[in-house]
Amino acid sequence: MGVETRTVGAADEGLRLDRWFRREFPALSHGRLEKLLRKGQVRVDGRRVKAGERLQPGATIRVPPLGELPAVKPRRQAVEPDRARQVAETLRQSILYRDEALIVLNKPAGLAVQGGSKTTEHVDAALDGLADLAGERPRLVHRLDKDTSGLLLLAKTRAAAAKLTAAFRDGAVTKEYWAVCAGHPGRESGVIDMPLGKRRAAGGEKMVGDGDGKRAVTHMRLAGHAGDKLCWLALRPATGRTHQLRAHCAAIGCPILGDGKYGGAAAFPAGSHKVTRMHLHARLLELRHPATGKALRFEAPLPAHMAETFKAFEFAASDFDGQAWEEG
Repeated sequence: MGVETRTVGAADEGLRLDRWFRREFPALSHGRLEKLLRKGQVRVDGRRVKAGERLQPGATIRVPPLGELPAVKPRRQAVEPDRARQVAETLRQSILYRDEALIVLNKPAGLAVQGGSKTTEHVDAALDGLADLAGERPRLVHRLDKDTSGLLLLAKTRAAAAKLTAAFRDGAVTKEYWAVCAGHPGRESGVIDMPLGKRRAAGGEKMVGDGDGKRAVTHMRLAGHAGDKLCWLALRPATGRTHQLRAHCAAIGCPILGDGKYGGAAAFPAGSHKVTRMHLHARLLELRHPATGKALRFEAPLPAHMAETFKAFEFAASDFDGQAWEEG
């Protein structure tokens, strides 16, 4: 077969070129694609481009002769189909909002967003069960830790995925988390500006304060407290580093309840209130709709374990309505 010219359709708006090739020519290795790009054999609208080039509708892709590609082995099912359906049903019950472009979930604590070497049960594996009538599989556009509950956005189209991913990357999404922490921060508000780097630790890797690490910034407001024993913090991350909020809270002497990885024994204070899960919740998201540009605001109710803690220490969600951010 000779040179082909493919035209990018509307559904592929914003899709990376390497991901387009992965879908259209799954047996073509990334290394070979990079070599073709370096030699200028693959072009977009006649231009030399890189693998991360974002495609636009109507653009033309030059595909050189690729020869006979090896057969692609089917991927092994990582999770039992029945269990994947059960997880999908859990996700359907957690839907807070959906339209033609996106789905908003209130993710349960304890459910991973993506898989890993020891994780086969996760949101990504169950997304086929959330496909709409047209059969299009929703796409992840951001992440939450396994033990963090709350707002998780899914895109229903490639175009929506590209715009939402860019919005998160460019800081165009306001994210607010609520955390119940041990101790007291010693101030009503502030900014935690502490670079983070990955270090090996007992039980695996963790993020620690590192002057040579990546910049990590979190805006903090004290929403409530029970003396010096316990506090409720509202947190707005300005950057999106791995475990940023967990590491930052521990660094100011307020480890998140239930977060033994970063707080150790201090994350499980002695007392009548037993802590069994991490108390970090993605409470609020504000963003522009990827298709209409309309301003959207979503809030997720607290999970049962945090609602129980709020009740035990007489914290009320209505006591913090976001006004503190405007005043501070």
